[in-house]
Amino acid sequence: MHGSTEGGNGFVTGCIDFTSGSLAAIALVYVSQPMDTVKVKMQTFPKLYDNMIDCTVRTFKRDGVARGLYAGTIPALVANVAENSVLFAAYGFCQKFVGQLQHKRVQDLSPLDNATAGFLASFFSSFTLCPTELIKCKLQALRETQTNSSNSNAKIQHISPYQLTKQILKSEGVPGLFRGLTSTFVREMPGYFFFFGGYEVTRQLFTKPGQTKDDIGPLKTMASGAVGGVALWTAIFPADVIKSRIQVQSLKLSMTTVGLDILKNEGISSLYNGLKPTLVRTIPATGVLFVVYEYTKKFLSNLLE
Repeated sequence: MHGSTEGGNGFVTGCIDFTSGSLAAIALVYVSQPMDTVKVKMQTFPKLYDNMIDCTVRTFKRDGVARGLYAGTIPALVANVAENSVLFAAYGFCQKFVGQLQHKRVQDLSPLDNATAGFLASFFSSFTLCPTELIKCKLQALRETQTNSSNSNAKIQHISPYQLTKQILKSEGVPGLFRGLTSTFVREMPGYFFFFGGYEVTRQLFTKPGQTKDDIGPLKTMASGAVGGVALWTAIFPADVIKSRIQVQSLKLSMTTVGLDILKNEGISSLYNGLKPTLVRTIPATGVLFVVYEYTKKFLSNLLE
């Protein structure tokens, strides 16, 4: 994947990366949202569900598709479009920055160089991701939060993303929307090192002599994206569990305190609660993400030549 290219218009290239990242994010959300909902429920209320299938079936039976498995889709779309548009635009500029440090052209960067560019780019995307993902996680775990804090037989009060945002701003102010920002950094930055590193290494392995990585075709691009996604989530899942707990339960404790509390009271396995649905959703979702990104970028670049 090439970000800004030497001799090209940096602004135009950035706009192409931004647009391609946005369209890729929309595709990712619609592919992955049901399993993301299951993941958040299992992370934040681990004792309520036996396994991934139990959580999926019970969510579907109680709340259906729109308010159940696809709960939080609007903030998820906002979160993913915001994150991935900024992420891929920043990734292009960070590739150029890393290339200048290494005295290399962007197209000659190694997988390690690209992984480093991804690490740096995710710092910027974390600021756009944190507030929108906080709203998404709260909506996904709405039923469990309400039944845990009141009469379990009480009717669930559904709330819109706008109403929830207003509620948080009123009670906690702007800092309330950035609850979990530190754990977002801890999750995103090493995560995207493995994400882009895994993607580029796999693309390199698929590239035949005389080919470039851009010539491997959509199926191999999708497989490379899936490898990147699995690498990301396997590496950073405990940080994601801690972030979800902090955001859904509005905790004011540090991520270290929350992590140690989980280890002490629930054991290390709780830090991997929800990993299975995450990997199930990640394989098709990140595959689709990279295919849409790469081919949208190629189409727009050819259109503007």
